[in-house]
Amino acid sequence: MKTIKSFLAFAAIIFSLVFTSANVNAQAAPQIKNVVLVHGAFADGSGWKGLYQILTKKGYNVTIVQNPLSSLEDDVKATNLALDKQDGPTILVGHSWGGTVITEAGNHPKVAALVYVAALQPDNGENSIQWLQTAPPAPENGVLPPDDKGIAYYDKAKFHAGFAGDLSKEDADFMFASQGAFHAQGFGTPITKAAWRTKPSYGIVATEDKSINPDIERAMYKRSNTKITEIKGSHVVFISQPAKVADVIIAASKK
Repeated sequence: MKTIKSFLAFAAIIFSLVFTSANVNAQAAPQIKNVVLVHGAFADGSGWKGLYQILTKKGYNVTIVQNPLSSLEDDVKATNLALDKQDGPTILVGHSWGGTVITEAGNHPKVAALVYVAALQPDNGENSIQWLQTAPPAPENGVLPPDDKGIAYYDKAKFHAGFAGDLSKEDADFMFASQGAFHAQGFGTPITKAAWRTKPSYGIVATEDKSINPDIERAMYKRSNTKITEIKGSHVVFISQPAKVADVIIAASKK
């Protein structure tokens, strides 16, 4: 009898340890493993590399969209193509102009939550330029008027200070050289269905942003009841502070 009791006690301890371990692992594992990253204007997908490395090491499946930047419709289409490839619920992340893109593309059925990184967040019937005009631009801001082809670029002389002030000049120069040709008509295209109205949203305010006034970011996110995180960083805070941006994405994946 003592042997049986000892065996049962031992079995109970083993079961408890196994159950506890399984429970801890379940809590540690992300509930949503897919992340799609959408870049903004005057940039391309290469800027996401640091964030990609952090998230993939933590077990996430990360896809980076290369926006054509030819129109809101085209960028939404490119994002939807990436979403179609996901094998389950997905966190959709947008930077800057990419925020406008995910506001429309976020209606995709696989999108579980939205993360706005120093990003625009219009409502139904609103466009990006409306919000950009609600506060005066910083002196460092270098967005140039559209050229004769309707394409807007960022002024090279202002790119470092205005776009990527907390990066090295070498990294800022690379970003300038790799920026896409942004067709400015996109800024004037209104949103038809704002996904943040029906899906959980998280917003990062880059407190040192010189391309989108941080007060604009705060106002948009407050209006939409977006969960706000403030991070000290430039407009490309996802490059200068990738670990902190990753923390917000990870939090969104576990809700």
